[in-house]
Parts: sequence; C-alpha cells; structure tokens
Amino acid sequence: MTLRSNHTSTVTEFLFSGFPQGKASSLLLFIPLFVIYVFIVLGNLIVFFAVRLDVHLHNPMYNFISIFSFLEIWYTTATIPKMLSNILSEQRTISLIGCLLQMYFFHSLGNSEGILLTTMAIDRYVAICNPLRYPTIMTPRLCAQLSAGSCIFGFIVLLPEIVWISTLPFCGPNQIHQIFCDFEPVLRLACTSTSMILIEDVIHAIAIIFAVLIIALSYVRIITVILRIPSLEGRRKAFSTCAAHLGVFLMFYGSVSLMYLRFSATFPPMLDTAIALMFAVLAPFFNPIIYSLRNKDMKIAIKKLLWPQKVSSASASFC
Repeated sequence: MTLRSNHTSTVTEFLFSGFPQGKASSLLLFIPLFVIYVFIVLGNLIVFFAVRLDVHLHNPMYNFISIFSFLEIWYTTATIPKMLSNILSEQRTISLIGCLLQMYFFHSLGNSEGILLTTMAIDRYVAICNPLRYPTIMTPRLCAQLSAGSCIFGFIVLLPEIVWISTLPFCGPNQIHQIFCDFEPVLRLACTSTSMILIEDVIHAIAIIFAVLIIALSYVRIITVILRIPSLEGRRKAFSTCAAHLGVFLMFYGSVSLMYLRFSATFPPMLDTAIALMFAVLAPFFNPIIYSLRNKDMKIAIKKLLWPQKVSSASASFC
C-alpha cells in the first residue's frame, strides 16, 4: 500500500512474495511449520524449567543453556506467528512499523544468542583447560553478569541500525522477496543508494566472522586438551560436555553464514526461502533435541520435571 502526493509515493506496508502460491501448497507449509513452532516453544520451555527447578543443574553451563532456550522461544516468536498468519491470508502484508519491529526483535534476539554461544564456548574453555581455577573464575555473579550482558548488548547494538532504516524513504515497490522482514530485502526497497546494502553486508560479515573465530579457536584448544587426557573415560566425559554446545554452534552459525555471508550472490527464490526457513525455524527446532538427547543430566532433569512421581518412586525403590 502506498500514499501518493505530488507525484511521489510513500510505502506504508510491505507484501511478502516468498510464500508458496495456492491453497494446497500453503496448507502443506502451514501444518509442519505450526507443529515445529509448538515443538520449539514446548521443547525450550521444558529445557528452561528443567534447569531452573533441578538443583543439580545450578551451575554456569546449564544456566547458559537455560537462558539460550528462553531466547530461542522469543527468537522464533518474532517471525513464525506472522509467517503462519500470512500463509493463511491472501494479502500477506506487514506494516512498515511492524516490519521494523520484526527485524529489530528477530536480530536482537539472534545477536543475544550469538553472544551467549560465544560466552558458552569460553565457559567450556575455562572448565576444561583450567579446571582448578574454574570455580573461582566462573562465579555465580560473573555468570549472571555474562547472561544479562549478552541480552542487553544484543538489543542495544542493533538499535542505531533500525533507527537509521526507519529514516529511509520507501517510495517505490513494496514486495519483499522473502518470508519475513530482513535487512537486505527491505533495504533494496528503499529509495536510496544501494551502496549502503554492501556496507551493511560488510558490517554483519565482520561481526559473524569475529564470533565464529573466537568460538572455533576455543573449541580447537578444548579438543587439543581433551586428546591429551590419558584415560578413555575421561576423554569421553569431556567430549560429552562439549558435544551439545558444538552441535548448536554449527547449526546456528552454519545457517547464519548461508544467510549473511553471500554478499552480492543471488539465489533462486525457492532456495532463498529454504535457507531462511533453516535459519529461522530448523536451527531452533533442533536445539532442544541436541541439549536433551546428548546430556545424561539433562535427560534426568527433564524426566523429573515431566514425570516427578515416577522418578521419585523409582528412586525410593532403588534405595
């Protein structure tokens, strides 16, 4: 929708063109997307409360996992409900303000998750490479500060960019070739120089590469130390504590890299939508699975949360 005045037009809403056409195709996308979203919310809520309610998991590693799971709920909520409503709608539009808010919350939560993953990698580095000093370094106070700092910084760092985009004139086409509001598709619709898109891409690429390097170097060092452990059981236990973090790191930054480290490269619309779904939907879908299935303590805590009477009776019979 545009408002016209003196041969100029101002865009007040955007139209998404990345969704499949036809009721049958829309239904085929809606059902699995709805099921996945419900699973993401319930799965991450279970992980969050399992950590919070089990005193055996009150340590920095599981605290970071619970915060990450909490962020995942809102990260997906920033985009998927609007996707679902657009799939069922014939208009498939979003207001300019709604688009800016979606971009802000989606990427702010994503930034917070990225910072938190970096913090988790450093936490595992200290725990494995400096185990004797770990309790004095990673204190509960520092753990709380790092968790809060990740969230606060993730939201603050993106604010100037969103404010700048809100000042741009949108006076031409209003079709976003994607299934949610994202920087590049929206900036391409602005009546301004396209060189700003390249600058945005470079800034995002530097931030992503910097975070990936920190995490990768941490895990390289961690694996080097683990391989020096003489006992097979010691190596297995050390690997098991890092496997879940490493899996989530690969899922998160693998999809982020496909989405934002391509610069001027263009993909076919179908592939572009598939990458967006992997980035915004599939990666969050696998995270609670990875954390619950790869960790024995987490599985026990989840069983205690979901079936407390069964677990307590089993413990009583064992005693």
